[in-house]
Amino acid sequence: MVRVYALARLRFAGRTVILLAFLLPQAFPQLPVFASATREFYRFGLAGTMSGVVLVHLVGGLVFAVWTMTAVFRAIQPELEEAAWNLGASVTRTFLTVSLPLAVPGLVASALLVFLYSLDEFTGTLLVGAPFVTTLPVYMYTASVGYELQIASVTAIVLMVPGALLLLLLERVLKAEYLVFFGQV
Repeated sequence: MVRVYALARLRFAGRTVILLAFLLPQAFPQLPVFASATREFYRFGLAGTMSGVVLVHLVGGLVFAVWTMTAVFRAIQPELEEAAWNLGASVTRTFLTVSLPLAVPGLVASALLVFLYSLDEFTGTLLVGAPFVTTLPVYMYTASVGYELQIASVTAIVLMVPGALLLLLLERVLKAEYLVFFGQV
């Protein structure tokens, strides 16, 4: 959290490169990226394990978390933090009592985006987790390929309902002023 805050507030050499590096997992087609990752995961004993699947989801979700939270922290008015410093608050206290409470809606929105990404991640889970780790998207795919269409339909609804509800919640939580800074380097 503090590192994302630094990316949002501080100007330093390499800042743009760091932010753009977080986009790399999304910049290339997923299938070749996950196929290469699977090969490396086999070398390190992570293929077919929950740890490997979590790592795939973590790398993919990190893109959404970093960019969303960077936009949120950039939207917080610096004058509020300066006022806390003028009243004698330390940098840590200012972050904990001013910046972090103002960023909570964005933090919730970021967590929801990462959760929805992870809920929908299929390719990486199939390639890295097979045959021992099965998530709902993988289960839905295997059910539809095996012509178990009723199971695939129920699984699709189970995946769709929480996603739709969380997106509605996200719309209520995410403030419009955060979106102004989204995607700016």
